[in-house]
Amino acid sequence: MFDVVLVAPEIAPNTGNVARTCAVTGARLHLVRPLGFRLSDRLLKRAGLDYWAHVAWQVHDTWDDLLAALPGARFCYLDPRGSLWYSQMDFAPGDVLVFGSESRGLPPGLMEERPGPVLRVPMRPGLRSLNLASTVALVLYEAYRQQGFPGMT
Repeated sequence: MFDVVLVAPEIAPNTGNVARTCAVTGARLHLVRPLGFRLSDRLLKRAGLDYWAHVAWQVHDTWDDLLAALPGARFCYLDPRGSLWYSQMDFAPGDVLVFGSESRGLPPGLMEERPGPVLRVPMRPGLRSLNLASTVALVLYEAYRQQGFPGMT
């Protein structure tokens, strides 16, 4: 129902935890290179446990490759400078939730290639961000909540 995109993720355990979240929700996971780890990394596998077999996931060499794989989909970007709280967004089946790397966020100009709503997670002033895996879980579960958690018990 939803796609999760990690652009240039840097930390293997975060990506493993995101994969686990995608497995339990049924979301598809897309990783856009460069990756800050090897796909054979033991920490990636450990964080994802035996859930990797239950995740539909794909690695894209470039942002353009990702765009070609998801034509016509609405992209929703998560960025601390977003104009809407994630909870104010009306998510729809097929939405693509796009998250940037742990240390740099989304690359400049990326959102201009496929415009879409830019969302943020409310936080206390002066703090940079929430953990990537936590943010993905928070936003993805809100999107599924709005749809009535289809296929979940």
